[in-house]
Amino acid sequence: MDMNIGFILMMLLLAVVGFFVFIYFVPVNLWITAIFSGVRISLFQLVIMRIRKVPPRVIVNSMITSTKAGLTTVTTADLETHYLAGGHVPSVIKALISAEKANIPLSFKQAAAIDLAGRDVFEAVQISVNPQVINTPNVAAVAQDGIQLIARARVTVRANIAQLVGGAGEDTILARVGEGIVTSIGSSSSHKDVLENPDRISRLVLEKGLDAGTAFEILSIDIADVDIGSNIGAKLQIDQANADLKVAEAKAEERRAMAVAEEQEMKAKAQSARAEVILAESEVPKAMADAFRKGNLGIMDYYKMRNIQSDTTMRDAIAETSREEVKHVRRSDEDPEID
Repeated sequence: MDMNIGFILMMLLLAVVGFFVFIYFVPVNLWITAIFSGVRISLFQLVIMRIRKVPPRVIVNSMITSTKAGLTTVTTADLETHYLAGGHVPSVIKALISAEKANIPLSFKQAAAIDLAGRDVFEAVQISVNPQVINTPNVAAVAQDGIQLIARARVTVRANIAQLVGGAGEDTILARVGEGIVTSIGSSSSHKDVLENPDRISRLVLEKGLDAGTAFEILSIDIADVDIGSNIGAKLQIDQANADLKVAEAKAEERRAMAVAEEQEMKAKAQSARAEVILAESEVPKAMADAFRKGNLGIMDYYKMRNIQSDTTMRDAIAETSREEVKHVRRSDEDPEID
């Protein structure tokens, strides 16, 4: 008796487990919902989805949404393939519906490629319908008169569906717009011209076709604000003047050093000449002694020569005293307080 009860309980347990396993692999309620929604799908397909680890609810709900929206070209096989590839099926379906309602040509293949490329395809369609405004950071540029200008712009863009795969993003748009602003301001002869006509920047930037090769189409570029920065030209002139001054000081120091070196060299030459004179003068007594020994010079001749030397020394001393007195008189005439 106990064995029969245990067997019955085991069979009931197996029946309950089998029922839940059947419900898991065979989502009958989901199949009924699909049938009443006009989506033709079999229970076998739902079971195969479970085996492939594809959530049937995601596929069935997306098929119901696309069918109700009138998208007849989308199949369950396409959705399964996109899900297994790592795509976002609901986002692709919403993007296709939005593009259909906005009369934007977008196929499931394009939407799947954009989604697998890492872009939000639904957001891209929204940007294509409602253009997005991108604010550029402060862009500093210098006009030809040396005045720095700081400009900020608002770029209105629309998504280019055909270029979303492989096209550049917002960073490229901002970089190109900034480059265009710098070029436009730099080509202006005066900063006043830019302040008077800021729309000139917009025209020049738009003419460059900055949206080529990007995932966006530039609709307009509006200059939001232009501020005056520093006088870069004056700073550069000051820096150049300081540099020229340092170069001149270096050259002057070089000339001074050369003059000092030349002076020292002349002093050395003078000392050498004095040494030669002293050596020559030291030969005079020897020559006079030799002349005395040979009889070529008498004692009276020697005394006459000494008298002449004394007279010459006395005249030089008198002349030097006279020159000092003349200088003193001249200084007294120029400055009476010296007396």
